[in-house]
Amino acid sequence: MSTLHSTAFKDFLLKAELLRAIAEAGFEHPSEVQINCIPRSLEGKDVICQAKSGMGKTAVFVLSVLHLLDKSPEPLSCLVLTHTKELAYQIHKEFERLGKYLPTTKSDVFIGGEPITEQIKKLQKEPPAIVVGTPGRILDLVRKGKLVFKKMRFFILDECDKMLEQPGSLTFPTSN
Repeated sequence: MSTLHSTAFKDFLLKAELLRAIAEAGFEHPSEVQINCIPRSLEGKDVICQAKSGMGKTAVFVLSVLHLLDKSPEPLSCLVLTHTKELAYQIHKEFERLGKYLPTTKSDVFIGGEPITEQIKKLQKEPPAIVVGTPGRILDLVRKGKLVFKKMRFFILDECDKMLEQPGSLTFPTSN
């Protein structure tokens, strides 16, 4: 738990670009989970965040990652894993919405059910700083050598409990 008591997002000392996007999104005050988790996350510490749906958990990691990434971030700096395609797109949209004034920080979605060849082309042409995806597709791209996280700074498991409920969703191969 953080000792910071905030009544406004500006109290987190976020980048001006993020504060502008937050205001445009209509957020006036951080939620309790944001007050407790954002400062710790901005300090670069690991965070386990648990709260009811709609309490602003996604904004905790989106704002923290966007704030901590360099102005021109390295490709594949952040990986966000989630259990459904729909949630992957929802998270990607939050990165776009809150990062709209950070034009050099790109995110993209990599999920099953879409042509992997197109996703590989995107990775080869312009790999994003932020990768949002489902475990199966991310693992497939890693096994094929198309996703290499040598410079990854952030790893987020969103709704980790749901991923663990799905048999085989987080099964990784053992090395021989």
